[in-house]
Amino acid sequence: MPAEKEKSPVKLSLPLEYQQDLFHELRSEDELVLLARGLGLLRVVINLLHSYDAAGNNLIVIVGADERENGWIGEALAEHAAVSKSTMARGLSLVNTDAMSVGTREKMYSQGGIFSITSRILVVDLLSKLLNPETVTGLIVLHSERIVATSIEAFIIRIYRQMNKAGFLKAFSDNPEPFTTGFAPLSNMLRNLFLRKPSLWPRFHITVARSLEGRKRAEVIELEVPMTDGMKDIQNAVLECVEVSIGELRKADTGLELDDWTLDSALHRSFDVIIRRQLDPIWHRVSFRTRQIVSDLTVLRSILHALLTYDAVSFNKYLDTILAAHQPPPGSTRQTQSPWLFLDAANTIFGTAKRRVYSGKPAEGETPVSSGAIPDSLRPVLEEQPKWSLLAEVLEEIERDNYLNPVLRDDSNGTILIMCSDQGTCRQLREYLQNMHVHPAEEYQKDDEEPKPSADFMMRRKLRNYLDWKKDFARVSASLFAENQKVLDGFTDQRGNTNGYRGKGPPNKRRRVRGGAAAAGAGKPVNGSLQLVEDKESQVASLMADIQPTDADAMQKDEVIVDSLDDMEDYFELYEMNDLLVIHPYDGDMDEHVLEEVRPRYVIMYEPDAAFIRRVEVYRSSHEDRNVRVYFMYYGGSVEEQRYLSAVRREKDAFTRLIKEKGNMAVTHTLDGAAPTDPQEQFLRTVNTRIAGGGRLAATAEPPRVVVDVREFRSSLPSLLHGRSMVVVPCMLTVGDYVLTPTICIERKSVRDLISSFKNGRLFNQAETMLQHYKHPMLLIEFDQNKSFTLDPFAENSFEKSIKSADDSRDLQSKIVLLTIAFPRLKIIWSSSPYQTAEIFAELKNKQEEPDPIKAVQVGLGLGEDPYEQQSFNTTPQDMLRAVPGVTAKNVMRVVLEVGDMRDVSNLSEGELDEMVGREAGRQVWRFFNRSVLDD
Repeated sequence: MPAEKEKSPVKLSLPLEYQQDLFHELRSEDELVLLARGLGLLRVVINLLHSYDAAGNNLIVIVGADERENGWIGEALAEHAAVSKSTMARGLSLVNTDAMSVGTREKMYSQGGIFSITSRILVVDLLSKLLNPETVTGLIVLHSERIVATSIEAFIIRIYRQMNKAGFLKAFSDNPEPFTTGFAPLSNMLRNLFLRKPSLWPRFHITVARSLEGRKRAEVIELEVPMTDGMKDIQNAVLECVEVSIGELRKADTGLELDDWTLDSALHRSFDVIIRRQLDPIWHRVSFRTRQIVSDLTVLRSILHALLTYDAVSFNKYLDTILAAHQPPPGSTRQTQSPWLFLDAANTIFGTAKRRVYSGKPAEGETPVSSGAIPDSLRPVLEEQPKWSLLAEVLEEIERDNYLNPVLRDDSNGTILIMCSDQGTCRQLREYLQNMHVHPAEEYQKDDEEPKPSADFMMRRKLRNYLDWKKDFARVSASLFAENQKVLDGFTDQRGNTNGYRGKGPPNKRRRVRGGAAAAGAGKPVNGSLQLVEDKESQVASLMADIQPTDADAMQKDEVIVDSLDDMEDYFELYEMNDLLVIHPYDGDMDEHVLEEVRPRYVIMYEPDAAFIRRVEVYRSSHEDRNVRVYFMYYGGSVEEQRYLSAVRREKDAFTRLIKEKGNMAVTHTLDGAAPTDPQEQFLRTVNTRIAGGGRLAATAEPPRVVVDVREFRSSLPSLLHGRSMVVVPCMLTVGDYVLTPTICIERKSVRDLISSFKNGRLFNQAETMLQHYKHPMLLIEFDQNKSFTLDPFAENSFEKSIKSADDSRDLQSKIVLLTIAFPRLKIIWSSSPYQTAEIFAELKNKQEEPDPIKAVQVGLGLGEDPYEQQSFNTTPQDMLRAVPGVTAKNVMRVVLEVGDMRDVSNLSEGELDEMVGREAGRQVWRFFNRSVLDD
């Protein structure tokens, strides 16, 4: 193993050749590392961190790590320090909450070590010099694929590189696809990261292949499972619905480039997400039908996933909820329903799904009905998933193999590890494996033949629960529609629809029936829309009689949902690892942890996952004395197989493109983060040439300064201001969000925030306080750069425009007019994007005096109030509290100091609130928390 020759030897856990090469590369230079998924990126990062941690005199900052990764990194660093016996190692320190005071953070930074800091806290600490960038030894950036030019992480890297030219900077990612979209994506990403060199490590890299394809390869057995006829019919029907939906999108003339989008590409790429992203700039112009089709694509993809993972009963239940969710409330017409529900393919989906659970049973002595008559009773079918029986066979084979061919003792346990996609599948497999040898019917026990494993017991229990659920579901749906009817009646009255059919469909509206098991017994539905045919009570009763619990059911234990842990010591014991069967969901880099902890001899991949196959390869190649056999299961000819092959192909294509771009890429030399400036222009920036009336000529080379509220660092604007060579001063402001000059204060609102501020009245309080303390108060309304620069939504037709104009009191534009009438001195700035906002700020600051941060903080504070007192509290609940009617910038701190959390505020009496914030404000707060959600 490689080891850095420092004062004390550092032991690393990098047994493979490519890991050692990558580690030496990272120690010698700064670079962006792109490693294929499953090759152990976090292991390399942890060993790199430990090599710096063991020295004991470094200050390393980790950016972009999530909570789970922080836990694993901290645990691994402590383990490495114990193995290396590094007395200087300090481990990982987390700074992830505002509750940690300024003094505490400053003391921690001064002591050094490895810190994982959330981005919003880190950028404020760097700008305020609480953490001096010059004292930082290096920056480690994880998930670098998420970094764009306007992100807060790019802002952090720019500040660090401007102030610290000597410290190292290393970025990591195991997701190559985002680096291949757009023009010159790799060079743009390197520019955002202030790095020159990319280091690419695909699976087909010669060193990686040599490390993983030696003599110590894992034994892999591929098992192709055929789908049942019902599953094939449903899959083909869903694919037909997807194809029709794509065709409808083409007809809608949305301007999307759909020529190269085939049914194949729609399945394997995030088709619905990409279409939604492309439609985002014109979303207000898109018709309701097109929006519905986009959401339908998401639903259809989820149906495909559920078909292969859910059991037959749960899948039918899921389809019931989808149909109920797509049912329009009373008063709507057929046009509001999803187009795919009226296709014959949709009838196939719902009908086949039901027939997989139960079907009609002819009466005794009768032949199956061919005339279309409805059977009087139902019989359970309960089709099992094909993978279940194969899983039972694999487990039986493993047990037989262990008995007949015992292997020589090695370092592996005899544990069987089953990996699947999510927790729901884990629960399903656990229930199946627990009950597969329970046979409720006596006909199985005949001819002394040992019964085969079956899911009959589990499926009968699920069907009983489903029938009970369906009764309650119908009752809940009816009550929900009744609650909404009052609102709908008001809406139809507003439309002026006074004819005899108000709130109902036309009398000749055709109706489509779903379900196929029985014909409709009642008349037309209220709205003439698609409805699911319900089974008769007599049919359901006969079905329940067939699946009543037997003696075998009564002998099984109930599921333990909540355990009080009483008498735990009587039941506590260590499991024998050789007899253990572990079911675990795929969990990214944590899967490597599972393999190391469990040390399985047999791994069953219930669903395919390319990254996990590589983790097994790395695990087997890293341990010579551990044998692993992998069973790889997938449905042949299914979407599951195509998705797996497509994922592997996409990653390979991404790395191929990156290798080509790296070969043709120009090297950037200016990586100090400083914007090029003309010294003469910088000096004369604030020259005041208006000397009439006794004015004096003044010039200064002081850089422009902007005082920014710390809560504003969630947006990209502070980063863009810093990029224009402005000094950003983070402060806890009581009045305004940005102070540009001693007389100009700006309150920034996105459109979403503007609407909510009008609803709760917060904007009027903010405008009032700005008018009290500043000569030129301004309201900045900032739009998203990827969306239309308009407040007036495009109505789909003139009829909707007439509806919209009928209620002007809710119109956003009219509220803005009322605001300007109430506060004539308040100026409104319209900005199409954060980029334009930065330009506007530069124009407003031109030839103006610089703001004083201390005065800006003191504005709006009462006598004796500490401006930084709020920093010791969590800002997210404070923002929630400020949104409550009656809570203003003046009284919010009194509430924060008196109560512990938002729940305490909601439980205060009206009298307690009166004493705290005053009578009128207290009444508003009390009414807000005690108002019924059912009131008008």
